Amino acid sequence: MANIEALEVVPIDADHCEAVWPLSVEAGWNQNVADWRFMLGAGRGFGCTDPDGKWQASSLVLPLGQKLAWISMVLVTKARRRSGLGTGLLKRCIDEVRSAGAVAGLDATEQGRPIYLPLGFRDLYKISRWHFDHGEGTAVRPPVGVNLRPIVQADLPKLALYDRPLTGMERPAILAHLALRQPGRAWIAEGAGGKLAGFVLGREGRMATSLGPVVADNEAIALALIAKAAASAPGPFIIDVPEAHRAVCAWLEAQGATTPRGYMRMTLGEAKGLDDPTHLFALAGPELG
Repeated sequence: MANIEALEVVPIDADHCEAVWPLSVEAGWNQNVADWRFMLGAGRGFGCTDPDGKWQASSLVLPLGQKLAWISMVLVTKARRRSGLGTGLLKRCIDEVRSAGAVAGLDATEQGRPIYLPLGFRDLYKISRWHFDHGEGTAVRPPVGVNLRPIVQADLPKLALYDRPLTGMERPAILAHLALRQPGRAWIAEGAGGKLAGFVLGREGRMATSLGPVVADNEAIALALIAKAAASAPGPFIIDVPEAHRAVCAWLEAQGATTPRGYMRMTLGEAKGLDDPTHLFALAGPELG
């Protein structure tokens, strides 16, 4: 079986998005070509090809500020699995993050977590991925004094300023990309005097619309935002929710949602604020943080 030494590790650029996309399709993941194009443009991709130029494995490092970088899209085609490719690319990503003086973060599947623990990653909190089909007729009123409205381009700078201290991530480019990519899913919550109290974003995927991130002052506002985004167009939907948010999880169950899989948020080192999901009610996705 081939290993990481037998295949040269080469950069994956945004121009490769259509060629590398089949790796996530084969894995059954929800990313589409637009996701790959954005991620490879915003981050640094590394992978391996066979002699014919077909991608055999991929990995990605996505900066979330100067002190944090997200590792994701560690994929190996079925014929090359259990050959050391995935672990080798993971270690390459870790080296990239460390050389930048940053902390590595990721969302681990149940299968991936036993690989990350011996490398020094530590658990932060559990996340459930929910699937549901319908958002129509599920309106949830926001708390008194809070209003919901569509996000406009002028809101983008303040979204990033609101997001950073509540999530521990610096991701203005990600928020702007999602808000402009699917404006029908992008809603903002405002309190007295127009003060920002939360937001929800979303994006179309290969199999379902992904709702998130959702960041808010409290769970009642978050729930109103999620319901609003889900009601704005037909599903199916997926949403990744920290398990600590029981009201959101209960509401999803009431919509008939199921959660066949979960993740563990992990870091290699200390990342200030990342271990506290109090105001993070849904992820942008395991690939985006």
